[in-house]
Amino acid sequence: MLLSSPPRPAGSRQRPVDPGGAGGGVSGAVVVPAPPLSSEPRGRGRVPEPARLPPPENFLYQEKWDCYLPTGTGGVRFVWRGIYAGSNHHFRQRPGVFEAERSWGARHRRWNKDPTSWRRSAAVDTFCRHNYGRSSLSTVPVQPKVKVSPTKSGSPPHPHLLVCSVTGFYPSGIEIKWLKNGQEQTAGVVSTELLQNGDWTFQILVMLEMSPRRGDVYTCQVEHISLQGPLTVHWGKSSDSARSKMLTGVGGFMLGLIFLAPGLLIYLKNKKGERPRCPPGDPSLPLNPSRALG
Repeated sequence: MLLSSPPRPAGSRQRPVDPGGAGGGVSGAVVVPAPPLSSEPRGRGRVPEPARLPPPENFLYQEKWDCYLPTGTGGVRFVWRGIYAGSNHHFRQRPGVFEAERSWGARHRRWNKDPTSWRRSAAVDTFCRHNYGRSSLSTVPVQPKVKVSPTKSGSPPHPHLLVCSVTGFYPSGIEIKWLKNGQEQTAGVVSTELLQNGDWTFQILVMLEMSPRRGDVYTCQVEHISLQGPLTVHWGKSSDSARSKMLTGVGGFMLGLIFLAPGLLIYLKNKKGERPRCPPGDPSLPLNPSRALG
């Protein structure tokens, strides 16, 4: 990176600074010892200067880099700022010179004549575009996962709650609505705070107090930048009762198989071990099969 820094006072130390992403400023701070008070003796007859408070032990030196993307221009603008002892000076890519709120005179003129300082003009390519590519990776949207589950609130007149759990989405901007039979519900809606998962994604719970009736259909509707359209998850009391009946039937069938299986196995085993017997005095069966064949 071809970025140069203005000269720092002797004895200063720079703390490592991560340049960060495009469009955002990153600042670094360096603690610089403050210069001592002047010890020049005062001449006779001069009016004594008013007493001054002792200077602070240290001054703070700060640097900040900003990459701006003006709307509609298609270009990138780079600005470097430095703050020392309360004085703010900065470098702009256009017109490519140092400026200051309070001029430093010869120092600014020296910096502006220094050929190495003009390397800052290339910062759009060496700093802004590079870090813009890095920061854009973190803006890839991730679709949310939505689940609706009933629970009991324990508070009349709405003893039941529907919980819409929305997890694993990025970025954080999201809109969640509860619908009852297609109509948006605003009363009885409670939401938790937006929580971070630790992997850049977020999660949130949105609950609806309700008194379910057969035939009512509740819908959790989620809108997010990662989705092409609203994502909806439905819940209805009738569907739950039908599901419970189906589960009851399946459970009864399995229990029946468990009890019937041992008896069926014993019956088949006994049937396989039996030998055919001829009833006594049956003229249709020969007593000696070999003679009958001869």
